[in-house]
Amino acid sequence: MKLALIGFGQAGGKVVDEFLSFDEAIGGGFIESAVAVNSATTDLHGLERVPQANRVLIGQARVKGHGVGADNELGAAVTEEDIDEIQGAIDRIPVHEIDAFLIVAGMGGGTGSGGAPVLASHLRRIYSQPVFGLGILPAMDEGGIYTLNAARSFQTFVREVDNLLVFDNDVWRSAGESVADGYGRINREIVERFGLLFAAGEVGHGDHIAESVVDSSEIINTLNDGVSTIGYASETVEPSSDGLLSTFKSDDGFDEGQATNRMTSLVRKATLGRLTLPCDVGSADRGLVVATGPPEHLNRKGVERGRQWLEDETGSMEIRGGDYPIPHRDEVGSIVLLSGVTDVPRIEQLQQVAIEAKDRTETLQATAEEEFTSLVDTGGELDALF
Repeated sequence: MKLALIGFGQAGGKVVDEFLSFDEAIGGGFIESAVAVNSATTDLHGLERVPQANRVLIGQARVKGHGVGADNELGAAVTEEDIDEIQGAIDRIPVHEIDAFLIVAGMGGGTGSGGAPVLASHLRRIYSQPVFGLGILPAMDEGGIYTLNAARSFQTFVREVDNLLVFDNDVWRSAGESVADGYGRINREIVERFGLLFAAGEVGHGDHIAESVVDSSEIINTLNDGVSTIGYASETVEPSSDGLLSTFKSDDGFDEGQATNRMTSLVRKATLGRLTLPCDVGSADRGLVVATGPPEHLNRKGVERGRQWLEDETGSMEIRGGDYPIPHRDEVGSIVLLSGVTDVPRIEQLQQVAIEAKDRTETLQATAEEEFTSLVDTGGELDALF
């Protein structure tokens, strides 16, 4: 699947940088172009792989390249004001070559959480290709302002994109990690999961052809509205002297039954393990199962059994499946995409935060108005005395 990647804000830009590295490492060829948008000059300078010509600084008239200071309303405003600057970079993308846009943004900061929904709305008005979002939720211990930004941004972002894929940092942070190490590892986790999904179906000259190709239309049809989450499970295996994976080989040669069971097990682990956004699997409307790894060991029967198992778990008839061969890889894995999920505790939590914040704001405004009226009345009484 060919993508135009747009990293919005600090987190979005870093993740897009990591996507470019991953795409090159696996020879995936799923990134047609990459753009980074930010209101902070230093964040754009810190990128390593996004081309200089595709780094767009917005909000110079207001914030002078110093960022919006976690103010996502300001982030939205400067994006609207400078949308032509962003469009200038997008005009250099050969849009006729892409299957979709993917806007990547951290939802806790100011620039990404405020600007990404504005850009999504703009792109959907102009282009026929679907516009997907990849939203990264802040961990709960990052601070109240970031949680509030995420609560506000989530509601807007999911409305403006064709589908919002979500990664929840709160689930993936490890105790004792430094901030730099933690975010570096998390970015790699994000990119491996979503990168393998989008790379599926991109076949170049001389590449191995999948037994059951997962083409871009199947991914797009699965990502049809709503919120999505991804699970991934893999096992490292050592190739034997004849090139077969030793864990799939019996005394008489390749053990298809064992390979089938292994792939089915990986589908279950990917689904029931740590999802990018934890949810009730049964609430998914649609799903996609993709097997990855050395082509001679991707077992079609295992993928089909895993797909049927996922149908039973979700109660959905819209579960697609296929494989993505990656030669010379020492892992066999399974990607499970769950789309249209509705029973998501973190989203319910964010919605509650947004409601409480709105109530507090209205209460503070009412109190301020009462105090102002009281001061005005008191001033009038004093004037009367004199």
